[in-house]
Amino acid sequence: MLFWTRLRVLGCLGFLLGLLPTAALAAPPTTKSEPTVVSIGYLKQEVDDAIPLSRLNVKPHDLGIAGAKIALRDNNTTGMFTNQKFTLDVERVPVGGDPVAALNGLVDGGHQFVLVDAPAPVLLALADAVKGKEVLLFNVSADDVRLRQEDCRANVLHTAPDIAMLADALAQYLVWKKWQRWLVVSGVYPEDQAYRDAIRRAAKRFGAKIVDEREYEETPGARRSDTGQQQIQQQLPVFTQAAPAYDVLIAADQREVFGPYLPFRTWDPRPVAGTAGLKAMSWHPAHEQWGATQMQNRFQRFANRFMLPLDHQAWIAVRAIGEAASRTQSGDYGPIDAHIRGDSFELAAFKGQKVTFRKWDGQLRQPVIIAGAELPVSTSPQRGFLHEHEDVDTLGIDAPETKCKL
Repeated sequence: MLFWTRLRVLGCLGFLLGLLPTAALAAPPTTKSEPTVVSIGYLKQEVDDAIPLSRLNVKPHDLGIAGAKIALRDNNTTGMFTNQKFTLDVERVPVGGDPVAALNGLVDGGHQFVLVDAPAPVLLALADAVKGKEVLLFNVSADDVRLRQEDCRANVLHTAPDIAMLADALAQYLVWKKWQRWLVVSGVYPEDQAYRDAIRRAAKRFGAKIVDEREYEETPGARRSDTGQQQIQQQLPVFTQAAPAYDVLIAADQREVFGPYLPFRTWDPRPVAGTAGLKAMSWHPAHEQWGATQMQNRFQRFANRFMLPLDHQAWIAVRAIGEAASRTQSGDYGPIDAHIRGDSFELAAFKGQKVTFRKWDGQLRQPVIIAGAELPVSTSPQRGFLHEHEDVDTLGIDAPETKCKL
């Protein structure tokens, strides 16, 4: 009985199939067109960095690169629906290597969007090497103000905040706290002097007063030796002694020669901020507001470590490319470049508001986190610091004062 029932069912199916046109039976299944490929490069110039004072600050080998890679995953998730595919190729240039040759290799390989993790002189050389070509560079690490001002380049956008933005963000918080009298201690290197100048500008801009400035001259020694801690414990209190009355000590020590030693060792019991103690930064590993927890957790699972500022800066660059490509439904340089620079571009970056690029200098406008070692303390711009267009433009060099001529 079961056999005859099955036979009748098969017979009915055969009858129905016979009613279909022959062409329908012969037509192959619909095939999806090949996805549009958007190739992204990451050029990392290796540098000889001094060993950080704290083992906690040793840089991961994939710093920045991991942020770009997880952003690539995000882009390709969206690309499944927009029929786009994003690729990432990393070029590590050794100390003494030729970064221009590495960039040319990426460009010859079809990469029109390249993240650059390199010092300012290298970035400028790269920008000039591809001037006039359909190539857009993203500065993900260099914080020099001059890159956004007198040395700006039309083919460079900056996802890393410059030191003017960082100094302004910190100054706003200190002024909001009414800690308006500052003792500034700077190192001897050019980058230390640049940060000190940014602090001077921020003090004048927001109504703080620098009551004294001191320069810490680097003295070579075995800072990790058994006697090193004792020497520091005796030297720093004396160095900060007899200062005019002040509310906070601001360190300008970009190379970490002495700054991390300052907290809890000053002559007067005062907080330390700047490049040590309370810092301004684009991202913090413990930042969890505005949905950042899910970003932190995803990154930690992906990279087996915490997300650091450079990772987030690289993540934003790759996501900006992906957002522009999906919005324009294009993989071509022109539409993507125009959208990123245009009024309709915006990107969610887990920082309480959409981030965009300033037209006058190519700098990413973004809130800046004020944080200690373990937890964020606040986010600037602070309430009460207003701007006629966007309050976030109170951080850094505003349009009326820019020296950039794009």
